[in-house]
Amino acid sequence: MAVNFYLNSRGDKHGDFPIRVSIAIGGIRLLTSVGYSINPAKWDSSKQKVRQGASNAKGITYNVINSHLNNIVQQSIDFENKCLTEKLKVTKELIQQNINTNKNKLDDVGEIREKTLFDVFDEFIKEIGNINGWTHGTYEKYIALRNHLYIFSPNLSFDDLTEKGLADFITHLRDEKGLRNSTIGKQLGFLKWFLKWSANNGYHKNMAYLSFKPKLKTTEKRIIYLTWDELMTVYNFPIPESKKYLDRVRDVFCFCCFTSLRYSDVYNLKRFDIKNGALHITTVKTADSLTIDLNKYSQAILDKYDGVPFEDNKALPVISNQKMNDYIKELGQLCGLDQPETVTYYVGNERVDEVYPKYELMGTHTGRRTFISNAIMMGIPPQVVMKWTGHSDYKAMKPYIAIADSAKAEAMKLFNEK
Repeated sequence: MAVNFYLNSRGDKHGDFPIRVSIAIGGIRLLTSVGYSINPAKWDSSKQKVRQGASNAKGITYNVINSHLNNIVQQSIDFENKCLTEKLKVTKELIQQNINTNKNKLDDVGEIREKTLFDVFDEFIKEIGNINGWTHGTYEKYIALRNHLYIFSPNLSFDDLTEKGLADFITHLRDEKGLRNSTIGKQLGFLKWFLKWSANNGYHKNMAYLSFKPKLKTTEKRIIYLTWDELMTVYNFPIPESKKYLDRVRDVFCFCCFTSLRYSDVYNLKRFDIKNGALHITTVKTADSLTIDLNKYSQAILDKYDGVPFEDNKALPVISNQKMNDYIKELGQLCGLDQPETVTYYVGNERVDEVYPKYELMGTHTGRRTFISNAIMMGIPPQVVMKWTGHSDYKAMKPYIAIADSAKAEAMKLFNEK
């Protein structure tokens, strides 16, 4: 058996040359990459090792690389012994399979390669998703970011994400994908989390993301909610026979408007969660344990379905979120909620104003926003509302308080008409 290491004849843009290995066992010889590169000045060809104290352009130190080379030698010795004792026929494929480790993967042509940025991203999603108990929606957000990065550059590396590289990615999201500045800001936040995690785990030393803070013009997100009169219109609207499928949708939507429940929580609401005139739930999104008191409207909706069997002992007939959103828009249109609403956002430096009928902007999220807005306007203290909604600070409540202040100012104008 013979195992020899040498540098490839061609280097990369950083001046590092791939380290290759020649493994000869039983007359079969395999030539392949070991998955690491090093500058020739840092390579000791006589010892076939990286010189002590050296590291490559990616910051991988000599002891990590040399340990990997030693492992390949030991694995080859163990493999030769196994072939002799078990009388196995040696093939290139078996030699290659033998030296494949958990840290390095086989690529399509059978050579070992270092983990790419996208390999690390997959590891990040798996590890952080498990640790933080990500919902399906959160996984989708990070998979979307991964796809954006891949479309931007299929061979993207950590070294490419300099301030210029990050700026080019922002430009790609704006010009090629047409994303709003607010969405780009969220994507950048996700990317910075990944880059921080991967740096902490030794995958790169490129810290450009720490100082990269692009100016992205944004506006405060418009809160679409139903006024009390609009809510009562929906609650009491006579659904025609031809649209009876909207009846249950209306009940679930209004229940959210009267309780502040998110779609995920009303979907999971069980009959045994209802005790002593209150809902006792642990929220899906934040795992908060909440007690939400029932009022006469939410209680009436529950009473309507008392004794009606639903799967998994659910309290209400909740359909999928996508269908629910579609039907809520249809319900809003049926109820005449068609007053124009302006949505303003920025794409780069361009301001965009889009006008929609109100029903087009309605969805399951509107229920929770309707509850909060009306509760604040009724004069219920924000700290009490937060006990029902699970908000932990006033920051998330500020837009709703602003709505209430605006409504009070409009109401005061009525005195001028007397």
